[in-house]
Amino acid sequence: MPCLITRPASAAVRAAVVPAGGYTYAELTPDTATGRAALADEIALAIAYNGLSQAVMMVSPNDLEDFVHGFSLGAGLIESIDDIYDVRLKPHGDAIAAEVQVSSRAFWALKDQRRQLAGTTGCGLCGVEALDQALPELPVLPQAPLPPAAHLEHLRERVTAVQDIGRRSGALHAALFVDAAGEIRLCREDIGRHNALDKLIGALKRQRLELAGGFAVVTSRCSLELIHKAVRGGLSTLVSLSAPTALTVQWAREHNLNLIHLPHRSAPRVYSPAPPTV
Repeated sequence: MPCLITRPASAAVRAAVVPAGGYTYAELTPDTATGRAALADEIALAIAYNGLSQAVMMVSPNDLEDFVHGFSLGAGLIESIDDIYDVRLKPHGDAIAAEVQVSSRAFWALKDQRRQLAGTTGCGLCGVEALDQALPELPVLPQAPLPPAAHLEHLRERVTAVQDIGRRSGALHAALFVDAAGEIRLCREDIGRHNALDKLIGALKRQRLELAGGFAVVTSRCSLELIHKAVRGGLSTLVSLSAPTALTVQWAREHNLNLIHLPHRSAPRVYSPAPPTV
């Protein structure tokens, strides 16, 4: 039986218009003090490839073209961002529609993937439809040296300093790129941790920045999906401000992705490559 999701018209997703002065709030104290706070914005983004609808996601409404490029690559929908010919963002009621023109090769592969999933699942395309999407075959990266320890010093404070939107609203994840000289070159933010990394990878590819010797930083929990995106994006090192899961470490080691956890009050912990046995 097909999987259908319906909602009343009154419950349609609406993009919030953030007041210039922020939102008012009342503190839960006896004197009920009030104030104003800037809150993170989010919108519904519908993505279609050559007219074929693929996904609707809730995202922060900044750097959307970077997101489309990074999402397409990180989800394995294209092999290279050169497969994307054009991205047009159009208002659609209270949401935004991204109309993406891709190469014939990428479009046929996308349609073939959808046919295979429809044949193996009884619910159509609803999230992760098959195990081969959750645990896909990924390329093994060339082995790369670890970044110098000096490039990780005071990194948490440096991330906070450049995370402009998150610093104001306190509700966004960030993904950043630190180059071979140890300088933060890019920062992308989003309400979704996967979205933030997609935006970063999209920006790196679109700007053709040199990845060798650099590394990506994520402020969120390091889950397996982030490993998928990092490997597909050609990143050699991923630094996480939160501890990775066991499966994440396993996959990072199997695919030659350097994986480093940066705890709050102790030295950086290198989980991949595996340390020498004692």
